[in-house]
Amino acid sequence: MLVDRPRAVGELAGELPVSRPAVSQHLRVLKDAGLVMDRPAGTRRIYRVDPDGLAALRADLERFWGKALAAYQTAAEQSTEEDE
Repeated sequence: MLVDRPRAVGELAGELPVSRPAVSQHLRVLKDAGLVMDRPAGTRRIYRVDPDGLAALRADLERFWGKALAAYQTAAEQSTEEDE
């Protein structure tokens, strides 16, 4: 939801089947992980996606999947060679 636009906790909670405190906890975890950032707006905090954090996550996932797919290819090729 934050990819679409920045939102306050109350707005997010209003669209989800969880409480505001639960949404706040999730956002705190995402913030600690560097995936979202917030700014004060009166009595509310507005959260948005941190593009740098998402880019780092994407790079990590691409490295992981690259290694996983290479290992799978090696295993599949060895299995094919053994079947011949």
